[in-house]
Amino acid sequence: MRHGQPVREKSTKNKTAPVKGGKAAPAKSPTASPRSKAPTTANGAATNANKTRQRILDVATQEFSAKGYDGARIDDIMRLSKVSKNLIYHYFGSKEKLFIAVLEQAYQGMHKHQMTWPLDVSSPVDGIRKLVRSTFKYWRDSPEFIGLLNSENFHKGKHLRKSKLTKAGYGGLLGNIANLLKEGEKSGDFRSGVDPVELYISISALAYHYLSNRYTLSYLLDRKLSTEGEMKARIVHIEDLTLGYLQYGAAARKGLSRKAS
Repeated sequence: MRHGQPVREKSTKNKTAPVKGGKAAPAKSPTASPRSKAPTTANGAATNANKTRQRILDVATQEFSAKGYDGARIDDIMRLSKVSKNLIYHYFGSKEKLFIAVLEQAYQGMHKHQMTWPLDVSSPVDGIRKLVRSTFKYWRDSPEFIGLLNSENFHKGKHLRKSKLTKAGYGGLLGNIANLLKEGEKSGDFRSGVDPVELYISISALAYHYLSNRYTLSYLLDRKLSTEGEMKARIVHIEDLTLGYLQYGAAARKGLSRKAS
């Protein structure tokens, strides 16, 4: 059945409305023309679309994190998001592209957190301690991301390689770490020749492994590793390990430089 074309409203321009006494009064102009309302309607539709897309991403994050890429189902994401399957495919195209979008959102959140790492530190040693705390805090507060990474590493990072956004945030972080290491080397607090990438991997791994495996380790080692006290002790341990490596041999070289001067 064909639908007829929408009926256009008759223009009231230059028309008058009759009033009592036989005189005509100018018709009142409308408060807002259809054209002036259009942007508001368009913006409202765009806002609703963004909210729907974000709701799908949030649900998909939970599903992929809990069940992995292989275990998560579009039907479950559809049901929990309260949208149609067609709408999910309209926004993301496929299950794989939805997973890539979830990874991109997770990495963007991590990079945003990394850039809050304070650079106004009192010393290079203070800077490293704050870097350790910031890194541990991120992994502790991001259990979904740990689940996503476990799944993606199982797939050997093949989905990340199809994204152009996930690597973008590391340059600033590694640059800040490199500057901190240079300051520490210059002040004699740190050894020379430390690779910023290797250092970041070590700090991240010491936090990530503890948090991703704390349930099995708690049982096997008879330790309640999820308590606040245990986590604080872990942070101090990572700080001490990291600084012990960075300061190894630095004091001796600092003494030699003083004698030479």
